[in-house]
Amino acid sequence: MPSKIIHIDADCFYAQVEMRDNPALRGQPVIVGGSPDGRGVVATASYEARGFGIRSAMPAARARRLCPEAVFLRPRFEVYRAESQRFRAVFRRYTELVEPVSLDEAYLDVTACLACRGSATLIAKQIKQEIFAATGLVVSAGVSYNKFLAKLASDLDKPDGLHLITPEQGPSFIATLPIGRFHGVGPATEARMRELGIETGSDLASWSPEALQTRFGKRGAFYHDIARGIDNRSVRPIRERKSYGNETTFERDLTEPVAALAALRPLAAKVLERLAQRNLTADTWQLKVKYHDFRQVTRAYTSPVPLVELERVMATLEMLLERTEAAKQPVRLLGVTASALRSRGHDEQSQIDLF
Repeated sequence: MPSKIIHIDADCFYAQVEMRDNPALRGQPVIVGGSPDGRGVVATASYEARGFGIRSAMPAARARRLCPEAVFLRPRFEVYRAESQRFRAVFRRYTELVEPVSLDEAYLDVTACLACRGSATLIAKQIKQEIFAATGLVVSAGVSYNKFLAKLASDLDKPDGLHLITPEQGPSFIATLPIGRFHGVGPATEARMRELGIETGSDLASWSPEALQTRFGKRGAFYHDIARGIDNRSVRPIRERKSYGNETTFERDLTEPVAALAALRPLAAKVLERLAQRNLTADTWQLKVKYHDFRQVTRAYTSPVPLVELERVMATLEMLLERTEAAKQPVRLLGVTASALRSRGHDEQSQIDLF
């Protein structure tokens, strides 16, 4: 029997929460994100704002030029996280197979769920109703036999949508789908595919897996499968975190390495705090630098022992910073990421203390 997968996606989540909590904002172009007076970016825009061409990740200053009357709000992540937990409480009434993707998005495997006579579509409808009753927020749902198609389906009837793609409909639906609508095909890959004459799912399906792997590496096999409606990824209730990071964009470019190093300290401290909260250490630390002209570089160092003290992390970041052009080029953004994570055991801590 085919799997029954539901993809739930809240409609302009942050903006919707703000409009719920402040009804005076309803019907207005609302933008949640950074300041338009500096270098902030758009996190979420209401549908009214999207009508002006405003999209997530767009510079906030540009968004204001497109829509001068827009209402700009700073994010309230503690509120969004609380609402996300309420979403998940509803999901788990139907299945334990819940894979959160972000605060406002999750996959559910309801193949074995007996609610609603086992109908995934009716389960999705009921979940939507229960979320609205509990939070006053609207979500869209996509239902299909794999994750790829379920996510596509959730995008089709926004806002407040519910769409089903059956196993019989899958191949024909994909055949006519523009390649830019494929989740997993980013703008750069889309451009490369169009250069090769790949405009639709049907075009993509005409390529052999070998030819796709030659052009796109390991992702070629994935592109070959999804062009045929095949996606064998399971819904994973526990997603292992592979890294923790923190970054910031500056209102004014940093022109001195001393200023850059000072700006890195709170970023590193926050990453260390998050690792400690989860009883983790990291072997690898990465520095991200974006220059004034938007060129971006990363530098990484893997330590023979985990770095658990801020001063040792800062010494590593200083060494990595010296391997960039921060002394010559104005810096617009800095980021710190810890990876190669492992549990912080007693024996390991004793070893670290020796140093």
